[in-house]
Amino acid sequence: MINRLPFRSSVNTMLVLLTLVALFHLLVLAGVIPYTITWGGKLRSLTQMRVMELVSLLVNTLLMVVISMKAGYLNPFIRPRAITLILWFFVVLFALNTVGNLFAESMFEKLVFTPLTLVSAILCRRIALEG
Repeated sequence: MINRLPFRSSVNTMLVLLTLVALFHLLVLAGVIPYTITWGGKLRSLTQMRVMELVSLLVNTLLMVVISMKAGYLNPFIRPRAITLILWFFVVLFALNTVGNLFAESMFEKLVFTPLTLVSAILCRRIALEG
């Protein structure tokens, strides 16, 4: 079934999702969204939040670049095999994150980010499977 998902649609959907997630993290950094509803409700200080949000933005940017290279939107500056391995890493990461979100203290995280990470795992798998 996953192979039936169109590659280009999977790429574009994933890039839109990552852009929205990056916007969410920017809003958390700006204090518009309370950090207490993120990271499983485990963050205890502004410093922790800033570090985690900056790491998240960096990881999201990396994934956007990798997906863009796989799709041919950007000229690859790393080997195709490395791009595919990075995508498989993200499949596993999103799958584990889905399980983790199920145990989050925040209902928002359970209801919003659990399906988001599950869809992200499925889309990254589809993108990784492309030639």
